Amino acid sequence: MTDPETLLRSMFQAAVDAALPDKVISDFLPARPEGRLVVVGAGKASAAMARAFEQAWDGPLSGLVVTRYDHAVPCESIEIVEAAHPVPDAAGADAARRMLEIADSLGDGDVMVALISGGGSSLLTAPCAGVSLADKQALNRALLASGASIDEMNCVRKHVSAVKGGRLAAAAFPAACHTLVISDVPGDDPADIASGPTVGDETTLAQAREIVARYAMVLPQSVIAALNDPANESPAPDDPRLSRASTQIIAAPQASLLAAARVAEAAGIALLILGDALEGEARVVGKVMAGIAASCTQHGQPIRPPCVLISGGETTVTLPKGAAGRGGRNVEFLMGFAAANPGVWAIACDTDGVDGAAEVAGAILRPDTPLDTLAAAMADYDGHGFFEAVGGQVVTGPTLTNVNDFRAILIL
Repeated sequence: MTDPETLLRSMFQAAVDAALPDKVISDFLPARPEGRLVVVGAGKASAAMARAFEQAWDGPLSGLVVTRYDHAVPCESIEIVEAAHPVPDAAGADAARRMLEIADSLGDGDVMVALISGGGSSLLTAPCAGVSLADKQALNRALLASGASIDEMNCVRKHVSAVKGGRLAAAAFPAACHTLVISDVPGDDPADIASGPTVGDETTLAQAREIVARYAMVLPQSVIAALNDPANESPAPDDPRLSRASTQIIAAPQASLLAAARVAEAAGIALLILGDALEGEARVVGKVMAGIAASCTQHGQPIRPPCVLISGGETTVTLPKGAAGRGGRNVEFLMGFAAANPGVWAIACDTDGVDGAAEVAGAILRPDTPLDTLAAAMADYDGHGFFEAVGGQVVTGPTLTNVNDFRAILIL
């Protein structure tokens, strides 16, 4: 059999490669419009998507996309702007304002192509009236530390925004809006990817207020006021301004899991895909997965070793007050797994190459990974510090795509 670490790394790389924009975007080009074609976009993969679209398109175009710092790639006709993630900055706010102006300049017969991927919620930030960028940054920090799921965070974000929740497509009307999406959310709902700037919103201000209350978030007064202002209700799916908007998902987590599965099959390893949309507290999900792995070892159920359990999705990390470590949901998952079932091979990485705020994709857990400092690292939520010390970090640099987390547990 292939060396276990090589196998796990190859599976992760196959998952990333399956979602690269230049592999998929040419199958989803719109018809040539009567008028102008303008490209806008936001997300960690948006610059690579822009380059792939530009190379596949055989007509004139112009545009502007915003991506994370160090994720830009050169384009000829589409301007690439870099901005901050996961907490927005002035560069992202300026790019969002300019995109709204571009959308507003379009008319009947024009087409706006929106290239959207994960990370766009922070990168494409245009606070609603009365909310400053500093207050929007405070909101993002509170959301990230709250333990709220991605759809809950996006519900709140949409109702404090001038661009999210369908508002970008509404600004382009009566021009058509053709959105191409790389999904990084459980369930692949386009309304949740980058907070759906071109997709009608089924959530409400009341729901956003309930989420804030349930997680006891402490927010700036301007944000609280915005969530109580009926003017900030976002466009619903049946809003007439969205009647010329369409959305296609061009890459999604399940396709990447299947690509990784083919690598395992080629190596002669039995496999079981547990799902592409697993959610929950990262270390708790790790503990649950450890129990499944133990059942495989002890009972041959749900699959007999040698085997690999594959999953995707997006877990969450709820940071307690005073936590000082460098964490990320993938290394949190691995620490939870190791605490419950040491001695098993496992990999957990974010397909965008960034786990949490660290420039590290994730890590590999080996059967001989030293666990003497694991309890202390878990107490400090310091997963990256732990794997940096014991070895096993997976560092890819920006992958220029994002279909969320990839996890594989190898039981020999």
